[in-house]
Amino acid sequence: MVDQPVAVITGASRGIGKQLAIDLAKLGYAVVVTARSTKEQPSKLPGTIEETADLVRQAGGTALPVPLDVRDEEAVKALAERVYAELGRCDLLVNNAAIAPPGATLEQPTRRWRLAVDVNLNGPFYLIYYFAPRMRAAGEGRIVNISSGASLAPEFGRVSYTVTKRALEALTEGMAHELRGSVAVNCIRLELSVWSEGYAATLGEAELADFEDPVVMSDAVLWLARQPIAFTGRILTIGELRQRGVVRGPTRIGDRWKQGS
Repeated sequence: MVDQPVAVITGASRGIGKQLAIDLAKLGYAVVVTARSTKEQPSKLPGTIEETADLVRQAGGTALPVPLDVRDEEAVKALAERVYAELGRCDLLVNNAAIAPPGATLEQPTRRWRLAVDVNLNGPFYLIYYFAPRMRAAGEGRIVNISSGASLAPEFGRVSYTVTKRALEALTEGMAHELRGSVAVNCIRLELSVWSEGYAATLGEAELADFEDPVVMSDAVLWLARQPIAFTGRILTIGELRQRGVVRGPTRIGDRWKQGS
């Protein structure tokens, strides 16, 4: 059991999830770091939950790394039970894990469509299903879903991603209505791609320079975590949050390189 707020983050082995875990730790959160990539079963891309957990601890935080495939409902249920058994609470849930299968939809096997639906939509639903009732019983909680400008851009070229992200936004609005008064459910829609170790492993520095720095997502999520429970059912873009003065700079990864950080 802990006396500090607890955040559960999916897709936290790299990119947005990793940055968010570190920044939440600096603000006093105990962080449950979940993803499929582990030291024992790493993916082809850099990053594991253990590496992120180590960075959380270096930032002075408490970390609980838990392997998780969000497609597995029983694993999500077990995660919720473990979090409440060991930490006693969950104040913030961030549904960040996602996949965007490339290629023409009708030229791919249907299993790739199911993969996108399972990761991008069913996974967040399972997490809400098993965490939100416990949050409500505790008095309050906050859920942040991560969407993309691709939800409004069929020309993005990855139809399963567009469809599932648009559905995730609808899920946000619907669950906000059902949980109003006890659990705030909001969504952040990224307009640009965010830098991650995965992109860095496959793209050149020039191609990455205009990617969003992952710190903008930390700013956005942390701002939502401070809003009253009545602030719910919103689909917010990073552009809107910049206008509100929520998002700091550097806002492009190229700016960070120029500053030597």
